[in-house]
Amino acid sequence: MRAGEKERVGALRMLLSELQKDGKEGPGDQQAVLRRERKRRLEASETFREAGRDELAAHEDFEAQIITTYLPAELSDDELAELVRTAVADSGASSPKEMGNAMRAAMQAVGDRADGKRVSAIVKAALTA
Repeated sequence: MRAGEKERVGALRMLLSELQKDGKEGPGDQQAVLRRERKRRLEASETFREAGRDELAAHEDFEAQIITTYLPAELSDDELAELVRTAVADSGASSPKEMGNAMRAAMQAVGDRADGKRVSAIVKAALTA
């Protein structure tokens, strides 16, 4: 606040509010709240860009970046690909029809260390190859 970073202060207040709301509903997972809020910001940014509102998209990107600093690092693309390949092989899935089984196994192996969209893209590529 003293540094005059109004956007950063606003983003942190929003995060605090969301964490407090989640805390009132019961003992929740704080990282899940942070991931959910980051996802909301990224989706809003995409929507604003499509509507030609670049200044609002930039603000949402800024907030998503701040939230990301409070989350543990995600898996690199190589680590993620290796985990997914192993999980798909263990699940026995061999065609795109078995995407559900492969995704279930992959998400169990990955946990919260990667976004579902990234995992889905790698699983789909593994099953179509």
